[in-house]
This record gives sequence, structure tokens and C-alpha cells, in this order.
Amino acid sequence: MDRIHYAYNFLRHRLFAKDEHSVHSPFVFNFYLDSIRAREKYYVFDAIEAVREELLQSDERLEITDFGAGAVDTSKHRKVSSIAQYSLKPKEQAEMLFRILRELKAKNILDLGTSLGITTAYLASSSKDAIVHTFEGCPNTANFAQSTFSKLEIEDINIHQGNIEHTLPKALKDLPPQDVIFFDANHQKESTLRYFEWCLEKAHNESVFIFDDIYWSKGMTKAWQAICKHPKVTVSIDLFDFGLVFFRKEQGKQHFTLTTQPEKHPWMI
Repeated sequence: MDRIHYAYNFLRHRLFAKDEHSVHSPFVFNFYLDSIRAREKYYVFDAIEAVREELLQSDERLEITDFGAGAVDTSKHRKVSSIAQYSLKPKEQAEMLFRILRELKAKNILDLGTSLGITTAYLASSSKDAIVHTFEGCPNTANFAQSTFSKLEIEDINIHQGNIEHTLPKALKDLPPQDVIFFDANHQKESTLRYFEWCLEKAHNESVFIFDDIYWSKGMTKAWQAICKHPKVTVSIDLFDFGLVFFRKEQGKQHFTLTTQPEKHPWMI
């Protein structure tokens, strides 16, 4: 992580992000209130968070095969507790993803970056009809994620294990159009743009692509900016932790920088 870049953009986002009162698109206005700013709790949250707590307390070690960037702990053998602490999406962010997918009624979902499976479990639990294909490079991590899904009794998750440079294009050939694709694999500009281009063939008018850590580094921010400018992208939303892009042909091209905070006070950092 480029900490200076991240901190600068965090402060900038907190100062300039708007709320629903500045959104003049009816679609974005309703989507924002019903998913991003919503705070409704669902029964699955407690079950998933109970498993997260187990992981945070685990002394088990995994031998890690790491194909990309993004890990804070880069040692070869890592404690499950360390992976859980540094690699899993925080509870509030994972719950937001759940609400976004639930609002969109997403059925076909791609998850690029499984890790220990907590965020994937949130995605898969957003609908009883959800079918998730998740991609993980490390075989030991993929096996551990499968045990997470088993504990939570989630069945419709298909793990594609191996280098995503090979597994993703192969899987895309056989998959139907996707409702949501969550990009959380390789936190590098070139890789992010490449995966985006590959996945475009599976986007339909109502699809949403969600990018994690768009301010992780200057490269990730440049990738995000390039994606927002892509001619097929009509609406983009910068939430700082996540960037969302839509492909709705009936929408004029618009970009929104929105807060996820309950209330926005520019002087409160």
C-alpha cells in the first residue's frame, strides 16, 4: 500500500464526498439510499461474523502461494489470524456489499479473490438464488475457504483455484452474463485493467462491477480512473473503499463521489 497516497485521498474524499441531496439521477438516488446508506441487519450477518471471530483467534498456519499484490503480511507461512486481520473486508464493508447485491437481486456473481471466504460468504448469502464463482490462486487458502463455506452451509459457491491469469479467461468462456463482478484479486494497474477488459464480455445492461481498494496505490487509482472513462461505462460511483461502475445504456455518462457515512460533516475527519 502507498500510505501517503491512501491517506491523502482518504482526507480528500471525506472533505468532498456528497450525499443523496446532490444526486439528481433517480436511479442512483434510489440505489444509494436503498443499499449504500441502508443499515438494515440480516440474520446471516451474525453467523458469518461468528466464523470471522474464529479465524481471528486461530493459530493455524497456511503455506501461501501469492500471485498478486495486496497482502500486508507477505511471509510464506502465515497465521490464519493474520490473514483474517489484514486481508478480509471489514464487517461494515462486507455488509454493504451484501446489501448492494441484495438490492440488485444479483444471481450470477463473480468474486475475484476468495481469501478465507468471509467476503465471498456475504456475497453468496445475499440471495437464495445466488450462484457464485470465486477465484483463488493459493491452493491452501482455497481449501480453507471451502471449510468456511461448509461451516456456514453455503453450497452454491464454485472455487476456481490457480493463477487467475489462467483460470479467469477459461471460466469466462463457459459462464453466462454476470450480474455483479467483485474485483479483489491483484491490486495492480495492469492486472486490474486486464481483468476488467476480460469481464466486459459478460456485462449486461444491469450489471455492476465493484472494484476494491481503488486508492490502494497510484496505479490502482489510475486503473479506476481509466475504467470510469471507458466508453461502455455510463455511471460510476466512488465510495473510497469501493468503486462501482454501471453499463446502463439509458443513462447519460455521470460520475458520483459519495459518502458512506451516516451524516457528512466536512470538518470531521
